[in-house]
Amino acid sequence: MTLTDIIAIAVIGLIIGGATGYIIKAKKSGKKCIGCPHSSTCSQGKCSCEDK
Repeated sequence: MTLTDIIAIAVIGLIIGGATGYIIKAKKSGKKCIGCPHSSTCSQGKCSCEDK
């Protein structure tokens, strides 16, 4: 493996780790649908954005 390969693997790992951390943090704060601007008001797993 070259240095370029190691850097690419590290960057991909950081991206995946950051996304996983964001999802875990959002779920612990009570958000039902992550990425929805109204996620704190969504109920029973149904996103209010789907109705619009």
